[in-house]
Amino acid sequence: MNKNSIHHLSSIIPFPVISQFDKKIRTFPLIFLLFSPVAVWMVTEAISPQIVRAYTARVNLSIDRLPDEGYEAVLRRAETTARAAAQRSFDQDILVTEVSVIVSVQSYGAIAPILSLEVSRQQWRTRPDPRRWATYFKTARSLLFFEQPQTTLNPTTEVTTSPTTTPPTQPPEPQATPTE
Repeated sequence: MNKNSIHHLSSIIPFPVISQFDKKIRTFPLIFLLFSPVAVWMVTEAISPQIVRAYTARVNLSIDRLPDEGYEAVLRRAETTARAAAQRSFDQDILVTEVSVIVSVQSYGAIAPILSLEVSRQQWRTRPDPRRWATYFKTARSLLFFEQPQTTLNPTTEVTTSPTTTPPTQPPEPQATPTE
């Protein structure tokens, strides 16, 4: 006499906890188990979408000082340049939330930052005035030689002297020596 019996995998394993899970797993359809992570993900995204990754745009600009231009005129040009750069940065990229612009001036071989503009998109939308959001560097005036009186030196100008013609020198005449 042979007794044929079908053994379930869970009945072979002696742990009662596993056999309880086996009964529950058989009751769920396989399709639900395959698509449940997708459904959970879609519900999570619908309830609370991910935060958009925003960033700060950084711009470094340099302008040259024009001849006979005063400090205030250079400062106004720097403000205009910073304003244009900030507006361009916000217009070019929708994900930019803040802009940082540093404007440097080159004057007679010296270069120094003159202003720094740091503004958020909301602040710029409320008031797009660079004077409101800019930080001015006080030492830029002296570093760029605005304090000193301007002497216009042209390094390419050379002083040349024209040679003068002198008559050829003749040997001195022999002098007579008195004889006694």
